Amino acid sequence: MKKLILPILCATLLFSCRKLDQPITRDYTDAAYWRTADDALAALASCYENLSDDVYYFGNEALSDNGYVSGTGFRAVSLIASGSYDPSNARLTEEWKYRYTCIRKCNIVTTNIDRVPGLDSTLKRRILGEARFIRAYSYFQLASWFGDVPFYTNLITIEEARAITRTKRDQVLDFVESELTDIRSALPVNNYTGNGYSEKDKGRITRGAAIALAARVHMFRSEWQKAIDDCELLINNATNGNYALQNNYTNIFTAANEFNNEVIFDIQYGGGRTHSAQRSFLPQTVALLRSTLVPTQDLVDDYIMLNGKGIRDASSGYNENDPYTNRDPRLNATILHDGSTVTDFDGKVQTILTKPGSVPATNSVDDQGASPTGYYFYKYYDRTATNYNSGLNLIVLRYADVLLMYAEAKNELGQLDAGVWNQTIRALRVRAGFNDAGATEFPGAGQDALRTIVRRERRAELAFEGVRALDIRRWKIADQVMNRPVRGIKVAGGAFRRDANGYIIVEDRVFTNPKHYLWPVPTFERDQNTNLGQNQDW
Repeated sequence: MKKLILPILCATLLFSCRKLDQPITRDYTDAAYWRTADDALAALASCYENLSDDVYYFGNEALSDNGYVSGTGFRAVSLIASGSYDPSNARLTEEWKYRYTCIRKCNIVTTNIDRVPGLDSTLKRRILGEARFIRAYSYFQLASWFGDVPFYTNLITIEEARAITRTKRDQVLDFVESELTDIRSALPVNNYTGNGYSEKDKGRITRGAAIALAARVHMFRSEWQKAIDDCELLINNATNGNYALQNNYTNIFTAANEFNNEVIFDIQYGGGRTHSAQRSFLPQTVALLRSTLVPTQDLVDDYIMLNGKGIRDASSGYNENDPYTNRDPRLNATILHDGSTVTDFDGKVQTILTKPGSVPATNSVDDQGASPTGYYFYKYYDRTATNYNSGLNLIVLRYADVLLMYAEAKNELGQLDAGVWNQTIRALRVRAGFNDAGATEFPGAGQDALRTIVRRERRAELAFEGVRALDIRRWKIADQVMNRPVRGIKVAGGAFRRDANGYIIVEDRVFTNPKHYLWPVPTFERDQNTNLGQNQDW
């Protein structure tokens, strides 16, 4: 589709069929549309297509200290992460266009739904609720990355788009919070009954999703009590949905266990819609492609020992010569390291060797196509994928995140006690496989020490789920953690640049405060609209 400011869609509406995992395949003119409920549902399905894609979802990990992308893949996120980008960067330019395309689609639904004759009132409220959620989610993404952004809920013209100014971030986020509260009664709980839902509608937005996203927005704004109030609507409370932790951490991210009741909101794939990003993060011997999206040593180092202590604690029992033994089980569930085993697409068990001089050297840091850090992401590996194209849904919000938000907000108000700990951190660690009291029992530490524990737990639990980049920005630590080099495994020699401790230095990064806490308004948009202005220092 031709690029237009904000981007404005042309008069021909491009809508998919009702099923959420199918690509857009049908064209309609405006005059012949909005005649039946199926027309409205098809228009709504088009909104779902712009919630996210795999390039954004996985690429976001490399916008944090969790991951690294070599080259210009994933829309040049490596340039953003290194601090060497400008307003013409592909990722931020595409993000702006992508989100406003989605907003436009949602505004088409909210503006035109009254044209459908005889539309059932309950179904109408539900369709509007879903469209408003998707629009709110898009505005949250825009405000998170860009700060002040153009804001509108009607179908503006190209001329209006070329003159619109930016609305303050807080005003946009106020709207997002208001929308997510107002639509709750129109949405079903996650058993998919009532409000016109049935089993075949799995994957659609639910009341729990609206509540959980509102909690995330509150966390972003440091609105601790509001976040607590929302989380308590979902924790041990079936009124707004039946959510719980799965018994097995690894199973959450498998095709066989999709739509489990830990998942609150995920991006739908399968059928005619697939993603192939796993070819860029798995070892070469598994996916037969260069490994360009990889974990960092800093992420690996943050996984605690089974006794609950960090590896830098002198009494932790950590052995630098045997670094992956007695670690948080989520490390092996998320990351492949030297000595890891993995079953490939042919059913063969491979041992992954990443150290220099390994034989074969295909997956080692010696090989140009292998991970430059010596690590590979394993979470979201889908062995059921045909030709590596996965139909596995990508999780945006799950119950574990709600528990972590609750623990964090409680701590920020000085209310993280043993009861809250047991509901949240202890529950997550027991599920992960911890059984040492040092890891599971409430440490009774002060607020600062508990903050470190909660943030580390969040990082380990949600790694490779795209949340770390915004976490380090809302915590205002991005200028610390992103000003460090990207490090890989420790090596004894070879043609590697290393730090004082022998760890490979893959890349230097720069994150300037306050400049890099907001992305610049894209050059293309400012060329079309001189009223947009620019963010500080850009």
